[in-house]
Amino acid sequence: MTQRKTIITTLTGICILSACIVINSNARANPSEQQPLRNLTESQSKAIEHANQLSTAFQCVAEELLPCVVAIESKQQASSQQSIKGLPGMQNELFGNRQPFQGTPFDELLRDRNRPPNLEQPTQPFAPKTVRGIGSGVIIQQSGVVMTNDHVVKNADEVLVRCHDGREFNVKEIRTDPKTDIAILILDNAVNLPAATFGNSDETGIGEWVLALGQPFGLERSVTAGIISAKHRGIGITDRESFIQTDAAINPGNSGGPLVNLRGEIIGINTAIHSRSGGNNGIGFAVPANLASWVANQLLDTGSVQRAYLGVGIQPISSELAMHLSVNPNTGVVITEVLPNTPASEAGLKTGDVITKIGDTKIRTPQELQLAVERSSFNEKHIIKIIRDGSSMDLVYNAKASPSNPLASQRINQGDMVASKNHAMGMTLSTDPTSETKRNGELSNNGITVDSVERNSQAALAGIRPGMVLLEANQQSLKSPDDLFQVHASALEKGLDTIMLLVRENERSRFLVIQIS
Repeated sequence: MTQRKTIITTLTGICILSACIVINSNARANPSEQQPLRNLTESQSKAIEHANQLSTAFQCVAEELLPCVVAIESKQQASSQQSIKGLPGMQNELFGNRQPFQGTPFDELLRDRNRPPNLEQPTQPFAPKTVRGIGSGVIIQQSGVVMTNDHVVKNADEVLVRCHDGREFNVKEIRTDPKTDIAILILDNAVNLPAATFGNSDETGIGEWVLALGQPFGLERSVTAGIISAKHRGIGITDRESFIQTDAAINPGNSGGPLVNLRGEIIGINTAIHSRSGGNNGIGFAVPANLASWVANQLLDTGSVQRAYLGVGIQPISSELAMHLSVNPNTGVVITEVLPNTPASEAGLKTGDVITKIGDTKIRTPQELQLAVERSSFNEKHIIKIIRDGSSMDLVYNAKASPSNPLASQRINQGDMVASKNHAMGMTLSTDPTSETKRNGELSNNGITVDSVERNSQAALAGIRPGMVLLEANQQSLKSPDDLFQVHASALEKGLDTIMLLVRENERSRFLVIQIS
């Protein structure tokens, strides 16, 4: 019976092979029949031709840039206890401590390597093991300078870089900037390497075609295509964010690889993905090339990144705030506090000013202002465009290097509060006549403290919480609860529906709008 089955299978295979031979013979005998799209209209043919031209563009860019892309393997000594939690060959945090290859042919291969030890066996002291991580990078100087992400090489004891042509290099020096998640690797004994060129990420547009290059899941020399989906994204993973968002497929292992345009220029460094599964969901993020190259130049020149500062508290402008500030929503950012003896106070900036431009850079979000200020050249004067009381003004800002913590170093603690009073908006307020607050370079006893807030009251709906200090109401200083009562009454007389409050909480100031009618 077994022999019969074998014969049948063999014969079936012969029949299929014979059929294939006949078909191929006919195809060779009739070459005209090898044109499946020969009946297309002229417009259809042109459409396909345009698509093929785009395909050719992708190929040209990939052929030019892939030699500049490197695979990065980091090694870190860890105890067996740590390695059990991780995934050998991958950076654990990229997958949320889970098996990214579950359900694939690799699942069985990796399952035993991640299985915890048999607890019935005699315990032995945990011996150090090596945890390996993978990532991507791009060569930016022929002498052997590679750019990647800080998280790719963070805490690594050893880093190995493998080039497109198979050469491998040890890394003799790593310089990082965790605030932007950018790292620079200086290779040992590397010369005449192919280097990529940076483009101007500010000039890239939403909808522009881009390619992401790297080694997702360790699959080297991979290329994916997509478009720029958005710019100036802040997603809360680094201190300095203005990410380019793309739908080009980015997966774990792509981190540190380049995002390039169809001119073959780096416009971003792939950094993160938004994913519930750990794989690509069409939402990836890259550090803009202009920011990455600025960081790289500083790391190469001085070994660290020096940033300028202004010395202000800021917040975005909502539609409610815009009405009180006499500006359009999302027009600049509003100053909530000016610290004394800072470039901001020297420039004459005041609380309530709306910053719309720094030099030639338009400001729409707090992130844009922060990045524009920090990249200002030191000891040079820069023009700040502001709107104050509905009028445009130009002020001069002299950029200075940022101290380690300019905000926290200039705080004055609040004392015990007394003279508690209830307010119609649903909060209990108190005054501290002995407390002093530094505002705009001067000492004053402005500010009243919120002791309690009624549930579902106007104050609660506005976001006011116990412990907040109310500094201003409709840009009038508050020294006692009575001052707020007067502003409230005046606003009602004028037929206003809201009051704009300047509040301080956790050493930060911001504006809130509260409904009063």
